[in-house]
Amino acid sequence: MFEILSTETIIAFVTASVVLSLVPGPDNIFVMSHSALKGWRIGFYTTLGLCTGLIAHTVLVAIGVSVIFQTSAIAFNGLKIIGAFYLLYLAWLSVQKNKELNLGRTDKDNTNRSYYFTGVIMNLTNPKVALFFLVFLPQFVNTSNDNVSIQIFLLGLLFILSALCVFTSIAYLASFLEDILKKSNTINKNLNILAALIYFALAINLFFVTF
Repeated sequence: MFEILSTETIIAFVTASVVLSLVPGPDNIFVMSHSALKGWRIGFYTTLGLCTGLIAHTVLVAIGVSVIFQTSAIAFNGLKIIGAFYLLYLAWLSVQKNKELNLGRTDKDNTNRSYYFTGVIMNLTNPKVALFFLVFLPQFVNTSNDNVSIQIFLLGLLFILSALCVFTSIAYLASFLEDILKKSNTINKNLNILAALIYFALAINLFFVTF
């Protein structure tokens, strides 16, 4: 990796990746809120799902498919609408009486898996992420080399690792609020409503992402 990417490039890229991961946005707010409401494991598995989605975006950038979302308003808006309606669907589930966001599953493994796939779908159906990768990654590529695709793959991996570390830290720190929230009967009764509002806000935000 160090023969393909210079040390200066790696340091600059990782620094930028960490800073961008820390900037408040839908993904880290989603991880933070769910860790506070349901514990760090939920936040961690959501983070794994989001980072898995980033792998797909890295591959798309490397093979040039993401250019479609930069040049086609139909493709961009189509993916945006799918993602927004998925978030609205999750909001609807969260307000259903005696139902969890994981479609009624109660065992821990299935709950973790449900939030993992939620993270994956959220990331894959966000065209803003595809465009971000398309703009961000190539800035650190040395076009004088023939291994541009390999450079993009490595940069994508570095970004994913950076995001994983930052989001996991956010999940862990936010989880300390879980016990405090659960001690209040009033707050505990309205956790699903709060989760629904978060999903709804993320959906509205995605609806207004412009091409």
